[in-house]
Amino acid sequence: MAFVDFLAFVEVTLLIGAALLGYVGVLAYLSMRKNDPTGVKNVLKGAAIPVGSVGLIATTLGVWGEMAWPLPGSYNILFFDTYVLFGAAFLVLGISMAFSLKLHYTGFFSLLSGGVVIAYGWNGYVAGMTKDPFDTLLLYAGFGLAAIMAFPATIIVDHFLSHANPTSNVFGTPTSLARRAPAFRASARAAQPVVPTGGSETSSTESDIPPIKFRLPLYFPITVIAFVVVVGLAAIAALWYLDLTLPAHLAFAP
Repeated sequence: MAFVDFLAFVEVTLLIGAALLGYVGVLAYLSMRKNDPTGVKNVLKGAAIPVGSVGLIATTLGVWGEMAWPLPGSYNILFFDTYVLFGAAFLVLGISMAFSLKLHYTGFFSLLSGGVVIAYGWNGYVAGMTKDPFDTLLLYAGFGLAAIMAFPATIIVDHFLSHANPTSNVFGTPTSLARRAPAFRASARAAQPVVPTGGSETSSTESDIPPIKFRLPLYFPITVIAFVVVVGLAAIAALWYLDLTLPAHLAFAP
């Protein structure tokens, strides 16, 4: 089998995939801050085709590389084993987004895949594979950590979509607790002398109750922001690695 140098394109798909996931994470978080479950669903459905397309391309190239072994030596094992996992995770994620399925199953798959990717990167570094073993380690560590962080992030999104109420002021607060203040005010007024004041009494009483500001639990923004940051670092690592390999790819094409 002749050597086929398409590693640069593989790195391009890694870069696009990481940037795309980071963008989706930011948009989903902004919708969650607004207590907008419909907005979160729209973000996921809108990103389903791009995410699934990256997954389909990566899975196809990865499976072909596993069977054809186009690269000399152990590079086939180092690159294509993990690339198939990358493509499969994106493909399954795109399908889950398109059909509004639970995302945490894909997140758990990514968690397991992330551990495998980090192990491959570490062993590739120790064995001195590739011309830039440390940069390869950074690339694998970045994507492996991003895959691991995807598990809690998908749990957060699933939990929000299962419990968010666009008509509620405080996320996760039972209705009885949310209405405790108006009930207490009404019982206190019942002990006071009844003085006819006309029809404006009810409206003025209700207007005196301050609206409760919507807020997310602290672990929501921490988890989602941490995932976006890690994915961003993975994208930077992919861009750095692409910059190292692209000149040789363009200048010495097979």
